[in-house]
Amino acid sequence: MDHLTSRQRWVALFSLALGGVAIGLTEFVAMGLLPDMARDLLPLGWARSPEDTVAQAGWLITAYALGVVAGAPLIAVVSARMPRKRLVLWLLVLFAGGTVASALAPTFGLVVAGRFVAALPHGAYFGAAGLLAASLMGPGREARGYAVVLGGLTLSNVAGVPLITHLGQTAGWRVAYLVIAGAFVLTLLAVAVSVPDAPAAEGGSPMAELRALRRPQVWLVAATAAVGFAGFFAVNSYIAPVTTEVTGLSSGAVPWVLAVFGLGMTVGNALGGAFADRDLRRATVFGFAGMIVSCVLFAMTASTVPGLFAGAFLVGATSIFLGPALQARLITVAPEAQLMGAAVNQSAMNVANSLGAALGGLVISMGYGYLAPSWTGVILAAAGLWLAVTGFALDRVRAAATLR
Repeated sequence: MDHLTSRQRWVALFSLALGGVAIGLTEFVAMGLLPDMARDLLPLGWARSPEDTVAQAGWLITAYALGVVAGAPLIAVVSARMPRKRLVLWLLVLFAGGTVASALAPTFGLVVAGRFVAALPHGAYFGAAGLLAASLMGPGREARGYAVVLGGLTLSNVAGVPLITHLGQTAGWRVAYLVIAGAFVLTLLAVAVSVPDAPAAEGGSPMAELRALRRPQVWLVAATAAVGFAGFFAVNSYIAPVTTEVTGLSSGAVPWVLAVFGLGMTVGNALGGAFADRDLRRATVFGFAGMIVSCVLFAMTASTVPGLFAGAFLVGATSIFLGPALQARLITVAPEAQLMGAAVNQSAMNVANSLGAALGGLVISMGYGYLAPSWTGVILAAAGLWLAVTGFALDRVRAAATLR
């Protein structure tokens, strides 16, 4: 892609990042609108116990996460020989259709199914678009290329998610999701016009992509992301009831808390991309250690307004700091199947989404309160740190054995 001017290159990167914005909206708006969706879709349960109904509505978040887990590796295999730009365009079509279906589904069960379908292209998009962005950025800047696309997702949490959350609170959550579908259509048009054609990976094939799954290190890194990153989602999934029921603010404050969350994610992503390209191991360890500390601080101080906002910023920043590092790590351990590596990372992240939301809902339903998921996040992040350190230790052992 050396023939592109600097302006053309950045317009193309912006278009790919715009997809990240739309994905951030469809994934994270549910967290701010969870009480509204629970009240609308489960009215009988809401009348009996709003707290239990919010916990049950957490399945809307879990279903989306499971859709990512299922779709990412499957699409990576079947699209191994497809040119990456064409793949990205078809994924955006699926995003738009699935989001419209979610908005129009009449029952809770069908909305859950719609969220699952809408999530199927999520992982493959970040994989294919991230690899396109990396090729646009140039050699040695792979983590920063992925960070550009992920940056769209984090930026959506600064302004887009709060604005769409406010729209959903005033006009209805279904209207919010129809607007999100429009964002995917806009991205489709922008990518079609600005992103240059790119061939499929040289030597790419379904078998090559599947062979990546034979590597134990792929599964260990995926487990690291799935378990460790669940700490972030345990906190973020229940930020709305923490804001209103624990801190005592009105529902109108929820978008502002989400904006601070998004600001932290944006800062963490930018720093994480640059740090990961310099020192992947330190970036991973530093990120997990920071997540543990920030979850503890959130749990201890979120009952106060300053603690809520400061904790939201720190949890967002330290968690997303890990994103580029984990993506680059998976691509490193599966160099001959980069799309699968990138897709597995997204599957792992959304196992984390599912696990964090489910465990958070579990401790809430057990009567421990809305701050209990934060302590769950501490445990999960600590487990992720242990898995990461174990993986790096195994790398050293394998390297030493090779030299003998």
